[in-house]
Amino acid sequence: MTQPLLHYTRHGHGPMVVLLHPVGLDGTFWRDLPQSLSDRYTVICVDLRGHGQSSPAPRPGTMAACVDDVAAVIRDAGKGQGQGQENQKAVVLGLSFGGMVAQNLAIQHPELVSGLVVCGCGAMIPPAFKQAILARGSDAEQGGMQAITPATLERWFTPAFMASPDVEKVRARLLADKPSDFAAAWEAISEHQALDRLKQVTVPALVIGGSLDLATSVEAIAVLADAFADGRKVILEGAPHMMQIENQDVFTAAVRHFLDHMGS
Repeated sequence: MTQPLLHYTRHGHGPMVVLLHPVGLDGTFWRDLPQSLSDRYTVICVDLRGHGQSSPAPRPGTMAACVDDVAAVIRDAGKGQGQGQENQKAVVLGLSFGGMVAQNLAIQHPELVSGLVVCGCGAMIPPAFKQAILARGSDAEQGGMQAITPATLERWFTPAFMASPDVEKVRARLLADKPSDFAAAWEAISEHQALDRLKQVTVPALVIGGSLDLATSVEAIAVLADAFADGRKVILEGAPHMMQIENQDVFTAAVRHFLDHMGS
């Protein structure tokens, strides 16, 4: 088996939990979540293609390529745990872009997914929004990452949190990204159309939204949760799009409760 194209880190021991980050960030932007889960779970923090330490993203970016990349990571990480191929399954947690990849992974590779935690994203990109989604990448290619970073941060965090050192880390990460890789991710996002296929996903699925999320409405969170065969939702009051950073305690608690009781 060839090595996966994605860089990932491993924390802890136990059943696998794979974390897929938002667009423009990488597998280090989970604050304390990996450490908090590592007492009972093997937490795999992935850098999606074109992000962090992974290889550059191909152009145009496609959702299918993102899904195949993550599938290869799960197989590789499971092998590293000494699992046979039939036991290489993971709970996949994705936020925003990562949540879209997680949905499509569960549809296309059900043999690799034992559960889902999908955060801050909907079940599809409405066709009327596709050009606006693609423009986020083309704006970065035309004006550099500095052209899109201020508006991105305003969409991701509440005004009261903008002075936090955590926001500065996110700003620095975005400014260091290559515009081509950023645009490739938005090309993949523009293809996200999972709504009509999510009933095929029979594993337990938790959908987490933020009441102050400017990128994904609570109505879209409800539609996504209802689309799963075994879906449930949690709305974090006062949480924005980057809920894993700004509201890490309640976010981690919701994730941990789901993981610990998933089979009950």
